[in-house]
Amino acid sequence: MAKQVKVTEFQTRVYTLLQQIPEGRVSTYAAIAKALSSSARAVGGACRSNPFAPEIPCHRCIASTGYIGGFKGDWNKVPSGQNQTSKFKLLQGEGVKFTDDGMLVEKDRVWSDFRVDKL
Repeated sequence: MAKQVKVTEFQTRVYTLLQQIPEGRVSTYAAIAKALSSSARAVGGACRSNPFAPEIPCHRCIASTGYIGGFKGDWNKVPSGQNQTSKFKLLQGEGVKFTDDGMLVEKDRVWSDFRVDKL
């Protein structure tokens, strides 16, 4: 029997917006937070606990500085960096490029045209 996954109403709203980010584009924790009248930290927390990744594409959410950021709770090399490497590979497979130090190369890849009218 499949285990039912429970998510909060806020997580559901974040995951709904994440699904709006087109493949090959990224958005930021801050842009999602603005769309939800929330905080980037709260959005990051929802992304960190996303049980549906990568189908719900939290890997498409990066820091507002253009830094690739964390993935599944890992940030840079803490504790292993394995998850961040996975995020990099997922985004690279979608055509999104980063410098060796994790900064977004093409700033026009950032997307923020969220539709919140259906939340």
